[in-house]
Amino acid sequence: MLRVLMFWLCMAVPAMADPSFWKFEWPQTDFSITTVENWAQIISGGPGKDGIPALSDPQVIGVAEAQGIGDLEPVIAVEIEGAAPRAYPIRYLMWHEIVNDVVGGRPIAVTFCPLCNSAVTFDRRVGGDVLSFGVTGKLRFSDMVMYDRETQSWWQQAVGQGIVGAQTGVQLAVLPSWMESWAAFKARNPEGEVMAEPAWSRPYGSNPYRRYDTSQRPFLYSGAPPPHGIAPLARVVRVGERAWPLERLRQAERIEEGGVVLEWARGQASALDAGQISAGRDVGNVRVRAEGRDVAHDVMFAFAFDAFWPDGVWMLGE
Repeated sequence: MLRVLMFWLCMAVPAMADPSFWKFEWPQTDFSITTVENWAQIISGGPGKDGIPALSDPQVIGVAEAQGIGDLEPVIAVEIEGAAPRAYPIRYLMWHEIVNDVVGGRPIAVTFCPLCNSAVTFDRRVGGDVLSFGVTGKLRFSDMVMYDRETQSWWQQAVGQGIVGAQTGVQLAVLPSWMESWAAFKARNPEGEVMAEPAWSRPYGSNPYRRYDTSQRPFLYSGAPPPHGIAPLARVVRVGERAWPLERLRQAERIEEGGVVLEWARGQASALDAGQISAGRDVGNVRVRAEGRDVAHDVMFAFAFDAFWPDGVWMLGE
């Protein structure tokens, strides 16, 4: 299975730069409404619509019941007031990319794009409606393009914005969440919850993108490299339209500037390094706070920040 997935990643070619090519697969999507200026930016990632199956209403178990998750494996931590803290293991999101869930009465979408290392949690409410999200199988700047099942509109995962269809220009609310090690989540939340292993036949715990985050170039990306000599697949901590190189934070361990406090601590395996996620090299845990409260952020690859925030600010500490 892994060889087949890597074949698709390496052999996928740009889809025709004409939305009529997609209308057979997406008859309910209104391609006349869009913010995409160049359709050639959107390409096939290999699998078709729902070829990567998003999850909805996952089974949840107590932290003490969970088995098989390595202590250093990354999870996405979601802590919503009035609800038990909940962890979403990357070992599952690697193969599903989106989880539609409800926590503390709030409908959320927990998302992870492996090709950008982007992990963002959104509120699924738009106006008076609750949306549910799936995976289109398309990529733009190597980032997952999501869709909502209610209007069949397309959404850019990294920015949480509608880019094609009736929801074009709509911005999803981003909720504070962060990637941390399973050990760190358990230690802080012994009475917390974790998403249980899905009932799909997938090699959970394995990484189909072995050594990806030390590659010279991203998959299926033709853009220019980031400025300032930063490697395309170097991690950065994005807060809004600002990005702190993770290496700078790792050396300092704590940075306080721009109204936020960023902290780094060792002890989290990269999900995109070794063949088994638990064996990935240590990239550390990051938390971002302002006035003692968690701040929405993303630890993503530098090329993706540069692609989606071309006028963003690089916090280099110079």
